[in-house]
Amino acid sequence: MQYRIIPVTPFEQNCSLIWCERSLEAAIVDPGGDLDRLESAVSEAGVTLRKILLTHTHIDHAGGTAELARRHDLPIEGPQEEDRFWIESLPEQAERFGFPPAEIFEPDRWLNQDESVTVGTEQLQVHYCPGHTPGHVVFFNENDRVAIVGDVLFKGSVGRTDFPRGDHATLIASIRQRLWPLGDDVTFIPGHGPTSTFGEERSSNPFVGDHVA
Repeated sequence: MQYRIIPVTPFEQNCSLIWCERSLEAAIVDPGGDLDRLESAVSEAGVTLRKILLTHTHIDHAGGTAELARRHDLPIEGPQEEDRFWIESLPEQAERFGFPPAEIFEPDRWLNQDESVTVGTEQLQVHYCPGHTPGHVVFFNENDRVAIVGDVLFKGSVGRTDFPRGDHATLIASIRQRLWPLGDDVTFIPGHGPTSTFGEERSSNPFVGDHVA
């Protein structure tokens, strides 16, 4: 699986363009906005956009979803259905944070633990990781040892839980029970900031490292 990270929105959210080298079929993960920039990245990569994947539905991750899906007739997969209320609040989120108007949408497929999604011949496991939002999911490509974790985990930090239905204990449990077992060698793409590995975070992350009780 190939990928390109494209920071979008004033929040510098790491939108990911991922694609299958064999078929050149692609997906965009978390199109928070700046759709022209995303479309340019698709053209530059020479790939065919087939779907939208969502880790969760805060405005900086999902604000451009409805328009992008309409422009290119794309199905929307994810997140888990507990995030429905966040989708329904997208217009209010946009107004509150000064984003362009955002539309409510209905995912074509809600995702759950132990399911998978495909991009061309590539398969990504779905890991349900609530805490930052109640319907947050993570996508994991086992062959290339890459995880797209949204706002669950960052280099040196973890996701905020001071939003409606956020819960810190649930977030920490999600990381330790769902992400760490995937392996220390896994590189992860967070929703903001630089990439890291699960092993590095287990050894040094002040919120969820192995040294933290």
